[in-house]
Amino acid sequence: MKRMSRILVVSAVSVALMASGTTAVVANPAENPRAAAVAPVAADLSRGPLVSVEHLRTLTAREVAAELAGDKAGAWDTGAVRYGLDTFRIVYRTVDAHGRPTTASGLLALPRNGERRLRTVSFTHGTELFKGGVASVSTSVWDQAPALTYASAGFATVLPDYLGLGLGPGPHPWMDVPSETTAALDMLSASRAVATAKGRELRRDVLVTGFSQGASAALGLARSLQEGVDGWFRLRAVAPISGAYAFRDAELPALLAGQTEPKASVIYSALTLVAFNRLHHLYDTPAQVFRAPYDQTIEGLLDGTHTGQEVEAGTPASIDALLTPRGRAMLAHPTGRLAAALRIADGVCTDWTPRAPIRLYYADGDEQAVTANTARCHAALRARGVQAPPIDLGTPDYGGSRHLGSQQAGTAAVVRWFHSLR
Repeated sequence: MKRMSRILVVSAVSVALMASGTTAVVANPAENPRAAAVAPVAADLSRGPLVSVEHLRTLTAREVAAELAGDKAGAWDTGAVRYGLDTFRIVYRTVDAHGRPTTASGLLALPRNGERRLRTVSFTHGTELFKGGVASVSTSVWDQAPALTYASAGFATVLPDYLGLGLGPGPHPWMDVPSETTAALDMLSASRAVATAKGRELRRDVLVTGFSQGASAALGLARSLQEGVDGWFRLRAVAPISGAYAFRDAELPALLAGQTEPKASVIYSALTLVAFNRLHHLYDTPAQVFRAPYDQTIEGLLDGTHTGQEVEAGTPASIDALLTPRGRAMLAHPTGRLAAALRIADGVCTDWTPRAPIRLYYADGDEQAVTANTARCHAALRARGVQAPPIDLGTPDYGGSRHLGSQQAGTAAVVRWFHSLR
């Protein structure tokens, strides 16, 4: 999540933007049942086809470096910048959290390096409250930086927006790893089609990474690629950054104990109840879990159409002012549907055994995703014989946030590691 004082800066691009010159491709949607924890098999021909693709920008290597270095909240590392690039906004067919046909959007960045066959990186982003705060529609350096970094280093770079963000319809099913996985898988397929149309080829091996919420999504995608869910792409390596992989046993207790930044604690607690309720029916009325007056406003405030500043202004300063005793108890001691949903979310570290190289990057003193998440994930993988070294990024700072700094430092570290895996 972005730093609270500038959380989710409004994009200059409208989320409804579909500029002229868009190329449309039509496909027939079909039902596809949702798996409990792993994405459904991508043989369904209604998943992955393009709805539209729009060329957004062409940048030289010098322009990329200037943009990364010019971020007002803190310069990004430009050591890997070698090439210019092109970016494309893609809308494609996928399935929603219940397996029903829908559409999603994302950003594809292709390097101008003269190579026809390209190594592929999938980057899954951190929590965004506003539909316009993702790479396919945002113009902020923060949202664009991972695409610029990896593509200018020579990788075809695929950034799914997830469901309900960017140009995707409906609310975003936050921290729902199965739908994050299907959205990422289908974005890879759509990106392959775009690359082919441009005379390029995406190699089969995918280097998977992601930040914060996207760290869990990256592990979900990696698991599905390893299990052969996609007919073309396969897992080469995975490098998640500062995730909340132990949401039940590490992150939620930290939120409730005041161990995280106060406003982040409030917003993440609200998101957990609102987003999980949409999928799993945790409560009958908001008043059961949210105190007045927030019981009247919080669900609407978190529908994706409100900016981060609006969410910040519309939420209280403390969890005690937000939650009823029942709401707090629900998060402190999850049971029933919430417990089951959290088991799926936390299963990204506990329910599979990675066979590809894996590294877990984190920032010491992270004020949003506590480091106990990474420690628990590392312990779970090590217990199954997986060598998954935790990489301490130190105490990087981005606009006063170590959590955000971990995306900067992590991106720089991961691109170097990916380059070494030839």
